[in-house]
Amino acid sequence: MAKDPEAGPARRASDRGRHGRLSRERVLAAALELVDREGLSALSMRRLGSELGVEAMALYRYAAGKDALLDGLVEALYLELEDRLAEGPAPGPSEWRADLHRIALITYEVCLAHPQVVPLIATRMMAVPLARRPPAVLRDHERVLALLRGAGLDEERTAAVFHAYTAWVLGYVSVELRAMVDNPDEPDPAFRLGLHRMPSQELPTLRAIAPALAERGGPRGLAAGVDAVVDRFVGEG
Repeated sequence: MAKDPEAGPARRASDRGRHGRLSRERVLAAALELVDREGLSALSMRRLGSELGVEAMALYRYAAGKDALLDGLVEALYLELEDRLAEGPAPGPSEWRADLHRIALITYEVCLAHPQVVPLIATRMMAVPLARRPPAVLRDHERVLALLRGAGLDEERTAAVFHAYTAWVLGYVSVELRAMVDNPDEPDPAFRLGLHRMPSQELPTLRAIAPALAERGGPRGLAAGVDAVVDRFVGEG
């Protein structure tokens, strides 16, 4: 039987690459850089090993296989979010709404910086039970839940707001990242979006609204949705 090219190592390989000894953080950072540059299809243990200057087998000390690497990409994204949040001032006890907005905005910015990884937030978290998610993801859950509990919400309303808030932020990011442009070199907006490819009789509303849909809502739209979610459950007070 042919050996699986992504199977675990049969012997110990050196983890000293062209930039010194590896660490999990360095492996994940290199994986994120590779995916940002060339897309998820470029990621493999062999290709990542080549990027780091080590044999692919050396990487199995830091990720058990391709699925673990994919989970690691999600972890790297949330670690970047965590680092960005740590740069700002600590929120006061009465500033929970402002801090919720700040978490949403930085999540949005980090996701837009790494669009190739964003689909993994949904697909990998659907496959990974809560307790097995990367620690940085769990800390993000804890951060938001603690804000809501600190605002005086009971467990039921905290869970409801958390679900709605998470769905809004990640859904908003996904909509912002949708591919809309058919021909980026075309100056005419209609041809740039490829509206001539859509049957006008069947899709008149879509054709008419498509230019507006192609515009990103940006931070303002994100913030409006966060406020709507919170107000739905806790009101203005």
